[in-house]
Amino acid sequence: MARRLAGCCALVVFAFCLIQGLQAHNSFSTTVTRALFAMVVTFVVGLIIGYVADRMLDENLKAEAAKLEKKQSEGVVDDR
Repeated sequence: MARRLAGCCALVVFAFCLIQGLQAHNSFSTTVTRALFAMVVTFVVGLIIGYVADRMLDENLKAEAAKLEKKQSEGVVDDR
C-alpha cells in the first residue's frame, strides 16, 4: 500500500510540474529537472505517509480482533 500511494502521488506531482513548467515557458531541461526532483521528494513523502497508514491500520485491526475474541470468550453476543 505504501509504495502504491507513493507512486501515484509522485506521478501526479510530476505531471503537474511538467504542465506548470511548460505554461511558464521554461526550457525543457529546467522543466524536466524540476519535475523529476519534485517526483522524488513526493515519492519519499508518500512512502512515509503510506508506512504510517499501514501501521495505523494494523494497530486498529489488532485491537478490534482482540475485542471480538474477548467478547466471544465471555459469551456475549452483540448483533450491532
